[in-house]
Amino acid sequence: MSSNGPPRVCVTNAKGGTGKTTIAINVAGALNERGRDVLFVDLDPQGNATEGLGLLDAYDRAPPTFFDVLTDPTRHDQVGELIVSHEEMDVLPSNIDLLQAEHELTIADLMARVETDPELGIDPATLTPLAINATPALVSGSHALDVLDTVLSKVESEYDYVIIDSPPFYGKLTDTGIYAAQHILIPALTEASSERAIELLIDQMAALEGQTGITVETVGIVANRVEKTNEDREMLAWLSEVFDGFPIWEVRKRVALQRAFSAGESIFGYDPSSDMADVFLSIAETFDERFGYADQTKVTP
Repeated sequence: MSSNGPPRVCVTNAKGGTGKTTIAINVAGALNERGRDVLFVDLDPQGNATEGLGLLDAYDRAPPTFFDVLTDPTRHDQVGELIVSHEEMDVLPSNIDLLQAEHELTIADLMARVETDPELGIDPATLTPLAINATPALVSGSHALDVLDTVLSKVESEYDYVIIDSPPFYGKLTDTGIYAAQHILIPALTEASSERAIELLIDQMAALEGQTGITVETVGIVANRVEKTNEDREMLAWLSEVFDGFPIWEVRKRVALQRAFSAGESIFGYDPSSDMADVFLSIAETFDERFGYADQTKVTP
């Protein structure tokens, strides 16, 4: 994460169906409600957040797209042209072309490997024909996971926060989001299958830290779609044990959250009277305290 830029938080969990995107949108909405200027980054090639913010036209736009800005070093400076205004936040929307990013970043990582390991005796440029945009110029070190970090540094000075919605799978694209943020918010369902997903997430963070030398900090866990069952209670207890000392918020199942998503808004734009709005405001307040905004609360006009 850029030391001079605003805090970045990546909302991530590779288990599908956790409501990751809904959590990310409503956290961004809560930060806006507290008067923060937020850049929301949809890093998911499926574009669920872009859809959930009512920006489907941006998902289908012609090149240059988020994919080009991310993988072509000559286009990094064009990122500002892609940002779309939303009533609650600015959005760097996903695009269907991001489906190619995993392949592209894998090639770029191979370029980094052969560049930094002379014993391989391979010219990185020989890998260029295998890529769409990536060239050795995209790589500046032993890996290519810093590309989103570089792109965000071009525009983030205008914002108080950058919220990144990661893909729901492990891979280079997710790693670029976590690398850029170095702070994660973890959504989790209160069901037994979440245990393995959390264990895999912890392993993935350790591997990423080992590869790049960064430290990934957890800012909290959002237990999502909580109900009043024994399984929910057992999972909440398990999360409290695994993440002892970290804040854990409980978001209960509410139709209003889904309706807000369908309306292209956070809960604050759709129905701020919902009891879950207070949960997301609590998350935003914790963010402000953690990142030094606690004494700067302002009310959005």
